[in-house]
Amino acid sequence: MTIENSPAPLRRRGEPMRRAVLAATVDLLAAEGLGGTTVAAVARAAGVHETSVYRRWKTRENLLLDALGSHADDALPAPDTGDVRQDLVQLMEAVADYLASPQGAALLHLGASPDAEAVEAERLPYWDARLRRGEDIVRRGVERGELDRDTDPRLVAETLAGSLFARVLLTGEPLDEGLARRIVDLTLDGARPRTG
Repeated sequence: MTIENSPAPLRRRGEPMRRAVLAATVDLLAAEGLGGTTVAAVARAAGVHETSVYRRWKTRENLLLDALGSHADDALPAPDTGDVRQDLVQLMEAVADYLASPQGAALLHLGASPDAEAVEAERLPYWDARLRRGEDIVRRGVERGELDRDTDPRLVAETLAGSLFARVLLTGEPLDEGLARRIVDLTLDGARPRTG
C-alpha cells in the first residue's frame, strides 16, 4: 500500500512567492469556483506553506481581493484613443467580459458583499482604485471639451460601473453584446457640452 504525499512546499519568498500564490488563486477560482478556493488549496497549488499565505494576507478574503484585483488590472484596458465615448465603450466592454468570467463573478460577489466583515477594510479602497480608471477617461474628455466642464468624473464612472453591476447582481439579466455601448451612450448624453 502506497501513500501519496504532496510535494514539499518550495521556499519561495517575497515577490516570487506573491506571484505564485496570486496566479494559483486565479487559476483555482476558474477551475473550482469561490467555494473551492481555500487557502490550503492555494498554498498546495502554489507550492508554498499555508502559514506563509496567512502571514502575508491574514485572511482568505484579502488574498482573493489581491489576486482578483491584480488579474482584473491586467485584463482591463486603459484606452486613450482621443475619443471619450470610444474609450469608455472599450473599457466597459472589457468590464462586461470580465464580469462574465469565473474570476469576475467571484470578484463582484466578494467585493460587493456588505456583510463580509473580513473584506470591509479592503473593499472600499479596492473599488475606489478600479473606478479611477473610468474617472481618468472622463477627465480627459472634459479637458478636450467633449464633455461639459462641470461633469463629475467620479459620478460618471460610478454610473457606468453601477449599471453593469446592477445588471449582474440585482436583475440577473445577461450582459449582452452592445450593452456597454448603450450604457455609455445613455450616460454621456447627459454630460455633453451645453450650447446656447
